Order: sequence, then C-alpha cells, then structure tokens
Amino acid sequence: MRNMTSIAPSRNMPKWVPVAARHYLAHTEDGQSIRALARAIDCHPSTILRQVRRFEGRRDDPLIDAALKSLADQTQVNIEPQETKQMKMTHRFDEALTQERIDCEAKRILRRMCEPRAVLAVAREMETAVVVRENDAGESLRTAIVDREIAQAMALKEWIICPDDGSRIRRYFITNAGRAALRRLTAADENKAQGFAEHQGTRDPDLEGWSFPKESDGMRSRSRYYAIESPLLGLARRKDRDGTPFLSNDLVKAGERLREDFELAQIGGPAVRTYDAFMQTIDTSAGNMTPAGALKARARVQAAMQDLGLGLGDVVLRCCCLLEGLEVTEKNLGWSARSGKIVLRIALQRLIVHYEATQGKFAPMIG
Repeated sequence: MRNMTSIAPSRNMPKWVPVAARHYLAHTEDGQSIRALARAIDCHPSTILRQVRRFEGRRDDPLIDAALKSLADQTQVNIEPQETKQMKMTHRFDEALTQERIDCEAKRILRRMCEPRAVLAVAREMETAVVVRENDAGESLRTAIVDREIAQAMALKEWIICPDDGSRIRRYFITNAGRAALRRLTAADENKAQGFAEHQGTRDPDLEGWSFPKESDGMRSRSRYYAIESPLLGLARRKDRDGTPFLSNDLVKAGERLREDFELAQIGGPAVRTYDAFMQTIDTSAGNMTPAGALKARARVQAAMQDLGLGLGDVVLRCCCLLEGLEVTEKNLGWSARSGKIVLRIALQRLIVHYEATQGKFAPMIG
C-alpha cells in the first residue's frame, strides 16, 4: 500500500489525520480523481467514493468542518504567496498537536465520556469544550475541559459523534470506535506497567502511527490506573444500610474538584503517581516553562494533601486523581479488603472541611 504522500505531494498533513480524511481532501481540494486515488492504494474506486461521501455528509458537524478547513489551509500554504501564508497561519493546527498529545488527552477525555449521562458540550463562540455529566439529582457536573483542536481531532477520528442538528450548543457522545481506542490506550499503559515491551513481534496494523507516553521513573508501585469510570461514581451508586448513597453529591464534587486541580498541576511538570512523589516534586519542578496556572493548582493540591496527611492524602490521590480502583489501592497500600471505601469517605469529608475553610464551599471548578 502506497503512502498518501505519493498521492498528494503538495500536502504536508499531520500523521494523525485518518486516511479517509486524506482521501477526501485529496479529491475535493487537490482535484484528484477517485480512480487515481484508488490506484495509488490498490483498492476499488467504490471504497474511496464511500469515504468521500461520508466526510462530505459530516461537514454539517462544526468540529469536522473546522478541522477539514484547517487542514486544507495548513497543507496548501507551501504553494501560496507569502501574504496568503501569513493570513492562513492563524487557521492551522498547532504544531504541538501530535499523535502522542492526542492519545494522552483522549485517555482523560474518553474516560470521562464513558461515565453515565456524560456528554462533550461545544459552543460556537467558545474556544474550549467541556465534558459535563448529570447526576441523580439532575445537577450538571463539569468533569473535564477540552481544547477545541483536540475535540476536532477526536471528531475527525470518529471517536465522538454529534446527533444534534443546528443548536447553538452541540452535544457529542462517545462512539464504539472511541471506546475501542480507549481500551487500546489503556491496555498499552497496563502492559508497560506490567513490564511488557511495546514493540514485540508483528505490530498490529490498527495501532500503526500510535505513540504512547512513557512511564516516569521512581514509582513506588506499578499501578493499574486509567480506569474507564471513576471509583467515586461506583460508590455514589451504592446504598448504605439506611438506603442513602454511600457517597453524597458533595463528597463526589469535592473529589472531582481535587482531580481537576491535579490534572492542571501536571501541565509542564513531571508526571507523578504517588503521594510522596507529588509532595517532593511540587516545590522543585516549578521552572520558567511551567504555566502560572499549573503552579497555583499545584499549591492548592499540596495544601489539601498536607491537610489530609499521608494515609488520607494517598487514597484520594489514587482514587480521585489517578482513578485507581479501590481493590488495587488496598493492595498497594497494604490495607485489609473492603477498608478502602471507608477510608476514602473519611478523606473526602476531611477534604470538604479543607475547601470550606480555605476557599469556600468546595472551591468553584476551574475554567
């Protein structure tokens, strides 16, 4: 199979762009015929035709339309006058939007979209999108913030889909392809945590072009993290002896608030997976390249962890921030079975007290 660069040498597309999108742009923007594209990759012309028609039908999706326009502008600047280049540079995808960055962001976003009643909301006038989830009380809880270019890439890969038509705020849901991508990314991280080599034997063609971030050194234990659903949601659905939820909405909100600060604190600094590692690196990792917002978030997380202490701080870090399962947390910390949920509830209660004393209520969500 020949590469698309032999089909459209004037186009310098990012490697993460799906092949079907490359065919669509080569046909609609470069004017190459369906038969020429089919001969280049040794397939039937009807295959290319279906790809072109599918993407043309998806142009009503604002994320898809914006992504295709950006790719068309970005890949034509090499053959246009310098003045036109300068004007279209503002429409280009950020050069930092690599497959590795998309994979890393997708693990965080797709996990949140797998939660019950979770959607990705995109407004036309907003630069960022948000993942929101409705709880049993009908309240909307924001669980993640998404850069618009990441959302466009995920829509282009068909990991998310928007069934809405023409509304100001579009709602996107995770697709089967998105769930499969999340499983592949999660399995790759778990395999590396177990010590398996990433490149052994014949490489799966479905994973061609994927790049997974490496684990950081100095881990206290090799944890199986990146669960599809937060442990807090599972405990919130459980009932106590008197019929009330084991975790109230306030406890869940406090845990989500800590997680958002933790994710922001990871920007520009080393990835840490334990209480000790986070507390040791938070003061020394601040450099000129670290955003000011990330430094403030680290300070907030550090204050909360210091207030909770080693035991309580470790369990909220693992369960709320790293989405580590309770059974895995109990095993890694050497606790008895079924004791983790009790300690986690106590830690969340203490976390609420900390937020109310320092920032008011649970401290408003960032963004």
